[in-house]
Formats: sequence, C-alpha cells, structure tokens
Amino acid sequence: MQIRPKRFDVGPILKQETIPVPPKSTAKELEVVLSRLGANMLISVLKNLPESLKNGRQQPTEGVTHAPKISARTSCIKWEEQTSEEIFRLHRAIGSIIPLQTLWMDNTIKLLDLVEVNRSVLTDPKLTGQAVIPGSIIYHKQSQKLLVCCKDGWIGVRSVMLKKTLTAADFYNGYLHPWHKKNSQAHPSQCRFQTLRLPAKKRGEKIVAMQQCTK
Repeated sequence: MQIRPKRFDVGPILKQETIPVPPKSTAKELEVVLSRLGANMLISVLKNLPESLKNGRQQPTEGVTHAPKISARTSCIKWEEQTSEEIFRLHRAIGSIIPLQTLWMDNTIKLLDLVEVNRSVLTDPKLTGQAVIPGSIIYHKQSQKLLVCCKDGWIGVRSVMLKKTLTAADFYNGYLHPWHKKNSQAHPSQCRFQTLRLPAKKRGEKIVAMQQCTK
C-alpha cells in the first residue's frame, strides 16, 4: 500500500492477493507463506511503479476488523471459560511469541507444545469414568501427553517449562506423581492447573500487536 504521512495502514492499495489459510496452521508457519507472497508482490509493483501508483484504490471502510493487542495477560489460559478449540487456536496464534501460561501449586508454568486430543484417547476410562473440573490434569502414558480438562473437553500438552523445559513424562515423574503419592487422600482437583492472574498492564509496557490465526 502507499504510505500516508503521520498515518498508519490507511494508504491506497497498490496490489492485493488472497490465499486460503491452511488448516491448523500456526502464525509462524503462516508468516513464512505470507512473507514469500509479499516479497513477490513488492517486486511486481516496483517493476511497474508508475502504473501501480496510478491504479491504486482506496481501502474499504466497511468490513474492517482490528487486530487485538497481545500481551502476557492474553497468554493466561482461563480453563473454566475457554474451550479446547479456543485454547488450541490461541496457542497457534501467539504461542511462538508468548507461550501460553497457567498456574500450578503457586508456580507459573508455560505450556510449550499443545495438541488436539485424539478420539481414541477420549475413550480412556480415566477421562470418562469420573467427574473432573476444568484445569484437572491426567497423564496419558500411551500418548505421553498431559491431558488438561477445559470448559468443554480436553487439550493435550507435550512439553512445559517449569524452571526448565520438561516433557509431559518428565513433569509427571518429577512433579505430578510425587504430589499424588505424598497426598494420596487429597482430591485430584487440588493438583490442577489454575488461571494465572497477572496485574494490569503498567504504563509503557511493551505490547505486541499481530493478527491471530483463528482457523
């Protein structure tokens, strides 16, 4: 687009292309595709700049959407409010920049690798045979994933960061299993993930703005 003095994102469009967003793609993966496309478009415009400027068209005023501002608070999962699909979308949108976060036993944990849970795993008696509340954690040995209960189902976690990067098996063996062994009479919900409440943004705090990958 053509740049207007002291204004951002408002100039005439010189060239525009549309491509489908690949299913389950992440923002990082989409960035690679769009950067290549954008580079080729820029070269095309520069090769015939006078005509490109002449044929520029104004941006539409209807149907405009604004990318939300993303900060560390955006990455805090609300297990009671967000569905497994919403959490997975959020991970794909910002996970490569700001890993999703949660609270466990007063410790902040970053969830590094989130995946959808297969239907075959969802038939496990541990998931269907008892009442669980959002944030509850179950280690699924066969798939080597932590399964975390969300508002409407389960999300899989393959690795976390607690002081250092841990696989799901490492987190289970080093933290979850010892806790359950030591607190055998406690209800499993006491060992669940909880929403991390970060303080309101301070003035001057750096914020990253980007478009979320939602599909």
